[in-house]
Amino acid sequence: MLLFVGLGNPGAKYAGNRHNIGFMAVDAIARAHGFGPWKSKFQGQVSEGRLGREKVLLLKPGTYMNLSGQSAGEAMRFYKLSPEDVTVFHDELDLAPGKLRVKRGGGHAGHNGLRSLHQHISETYQRVRLGIGHPGRKDLVSHYVLQDFARADAAWLDDLLRGISDGAVYLAEGDTDKFQNAVALRLHPSKPGTKPKARPAVMPDEQAPPEPAKSPFQKLVDKFR
Repeated sequence: MLLFVGLGNPGAKYAGNRHNIGFMAVDAIARAHGFGPWKSKFQGQVSEGRLGREKVLLLKPGTYMNLSGQSAGEAMRFYKLSPEDVTVFHDELDLAPGKLRVKRGGGHAGHNGLRSLHQHISETYQRVRLGIGHPGRKDLVSHYVLQDFARADAAWLDDLLRGISDGAVYLAEGDTDKFQNAVALRLHPSKPGTKPKARPAVMPDEQAPPEPAKSPFQKLVDKFR
């Protein structure tokens, strides 16, 4: 049994918020892979199904973001899971919109949902970091994450979520490279007649290839990512 946790806030008011991209990710997996109906359990909503050979429980905590760890911890204890069995999907300010990274362990970087998970289940769970970009100033962050995605975000957001559902079986089986390749193929489909790249377009943090020299404009843009 694996536990996939999407982070967000419950209720229609928050459904389209940038902060709720984790909820959107597990919803996409449930739809694409024929998971069971969502039911109230573990202070949240759960849906059960299979990804390849693995039985997976999807969880959307209903405790609000700041207390996400309470819900995840309760589910873990019920199924006698370890943090290594848990994958968390969450919004990431430090990645540009549409970027994705997979990481295990590390700090919470001020993310209140991750902070709560650290407190309740330790920090050794796996994270799927979903880039939403940064508003540019720290004092704007709270307002920014609690705003709905803009219409201009619709195309990349749909491709990202479809890519996550495409690669979900690989993620459950522990093959993060193939998972990230599936996401990359949705975000950057190969042109007819071209050879696919040997390396995935979306790489784990520790395997990211060196970036080419950047123009002054690109360096300026990067400050706001």
